[in-house]
Amino acid sequence: MEQDRLAVERWRKETDSLGLLPFLRWAMDTFGPDQGLPTLAFASSLGQEDQWLLWNLCQFTEAPEMVHAFTLDTGRLPTETYELLETNRHAFALQVHAYFPESGAVEQMVNNHGVNLFYESLDLRKACCAVRKVAPLKRALAGRRAWLTGLRQGQAATRAQVHRIEWDESHGLIKLNPLASWSLADVQKAVEQHEVPVNALHAQGYPSLGCAPCTRAVAPGEDERSGRWWWESADKKECGLHIAPDAKTPPRWSFGGLS
Repeated sequence: MEQDRLAVERWRKETDSLGLLPFLRWAMDTFGPDQGLPTLAFASSLGQEDQWLLWNLCQFTEAPEMVHAFTLDTGRLPTETYELLETNRHAFALQVHAYFPESGAVEQMVNNHGVNLFYESLDLRKACCAVRKVAPLKRALAGRRAWLTGLRQGQAATRAQVHRIEWDESHGLIKLNPLASWSLADVQKAVEQHEVPVNALHAQGYPSLGCAPCTRAVAPGEDERSGRWWWESADKKECGLHIAPDAKTPPRWSFGGLS
């Protein structure tokens, strides 16, 4: 909505002093629901940042009616991530819905380029992310007005300029990053203090979670997201879900060959 894009700077000033819970309250009051349907979406990677946001959202009894929470099941997630998704079903009132890639697109991609095409080139890795992540995200965000994420400035060089409130040009939505200024230590302290269930992989050296074949443990002293697509340079480590405000729309892919 054009009025939302124009309101970003005003909203930043209005919410600058708000703590996490008041900010989430503001988000729910500002972005929905509309005609009984949530216009505020919450995208969870099932990482510790998103578990902390889920816990906070569930402090509001009306959250299930006001927020559409979802995760992207790429079909290549670690077992520990599926175990946490099941834990969440019983631990939280706000259900995290799973969105899957289109089976036909996955079949065509794998048949044309192999099951582990992402190791072959940056273009093929991005193509895999486009099918398994970007396309399902578009479906999850359809009809929404804003979306919440667990992005933090300290996660990677590609996220250093993340704001708590942004205009997401690629999806035409307001994007809310309530933990933008939080450190990893801040998040870890919060989930431990409140006994929030987290992915078992975090204790095994995985500060950032993704698909199993594209994520490894991080060595002491390495950047948080150095274990994601570790064979690529640090400035390329995004999958297309989070596009910088001045970046171009990610390309479309055709698996008769890349285009």
